[in-house]
Amino acid sequence: MTPAPIHIAGERLMLDPAGALVWPGRKLLVVADLHLEKGSAFAAAGRLLPPYDTRETLQRLQLLLRRWRPARVLALGDSFHDAGGAARLPAGEAEALHRMLAGTEMLWVLGNHDPVAPAGLPGAAMEEFADGPLVFRHEARRGPVKPGEISGHFHPKATMPTRCGGITRPCFVADAWRVMLPAFGAYAGGLDAADPAVAGLFPRGARLFLLGRERLFSMAAGPVRQRRMAEG
Repeated sequence: MTPAPIHIAGERLMLDPAGALVWPGRKLLVVADLHLEKGSAFAAAGRLLPPYDTRETLQRLQLLLRRWRPARVLALGDSFHDAGGAARLPAGEAEALHRMLAGTEMLWVLGNHDPVAPAGLPGAAMEEFADGPLVFRHEARRGPVKPGEISGHFHPKATMPTRCGGITRPCFVADAWRVMLPAFGAYAGGLDAADPAVAGLFPRGARLFLLGRERLFSMAAGPVRQRRMAEG
């Protein structure tokens, strides 16, 4: 795996091709939108999905923990698909999560899908988390922000043109002020980074980092005004 370095608010961060952000200076690993137990939530509503999303997501998280050996793990909200998701964790997955986080500080930022702290799991829950010049929250704030906002929520994805046609992948969206993470959950969908809900947060344009198997693929996203003029 070849991570991509970026600099925000004077801090060097690493974007991992698995969809996580790492702050080496704080030994912090950040993931967003795990949506654990989405399969069981859909099943309860009569929409059947294979019940393996939590297992796959946790296996991917475990690989990241082995790769980076963080002192802290921060989940940027919507870690569970609904407020009852933590209570529905199968015993095996709950035990695996406890083992995985042994000796690691776990921080849960609350999201719109999981507005309450996950019961019975290690770690502390909070509305947002600040450390030094960086602030971590579930959803990016509209309007001017200080450099250093890290968020999730929108599940950004983008399409990169190739000679064989466009390839669509989840992506990071970054500029000099903020970074938006892709969704980490196995069953999480995606919103095009060109959608106004995402692009409007990056009015001066942004850099998109599409997830690949071993590396990230970078391309520019132009300013919102220029895109609108071209469309008109």
